[in-house]
Amino acid sequence: MLKGIPKNLSPELVKVLMEMGHGDEILLADANYPAKTNNQTIVRADGINVPELLASILKLMPLDTYSDYQAILMEVVKGDDTKPIIWDEYKKIIADNFDKPNIKEMERQEFYKYSHKCFAIIQTGETALYGNLILKKGVI
Repeated sequence: MLKGIPKNLSPELVKVLMEMGHGDEILLADANYPAKTNNQTIVRADGINVPELLASILKLMPLDTYSDYQAILMEVVKGDDTKPIIWDEYKKIIADNFDKPNIKEMERQEFYKYSHKCFAIIQTGETALYGNLILKKGVI
């Protein structure tokens, strides 16, 4: 056991966070995301929702102050009348941990392609539609 590490972060996830360098990105994927199709490094976080995991990760991982963005959301597909209310939770949690964050949106198919470059994908139990969030790691 170690002090200060949130209980919902598995040893595998903590290891991935430790291995990431400045500018590396990690995807907190919802339960519907095709993680195995889009990346070779997958960490399972079944039964944990993204807001809970996000808050815990941000206790350990700084966001990138040198980038023009700190996070990326998957843009709602044109014609889809879904309004991802979970984004408000993400934005609040990020704002509580980072002064004036810039969170950009990316078109769905581009987001899938982009996730190939992520350091890892964390497959969560999140069921909210458009619940995917990429975080860009900063320096300490």
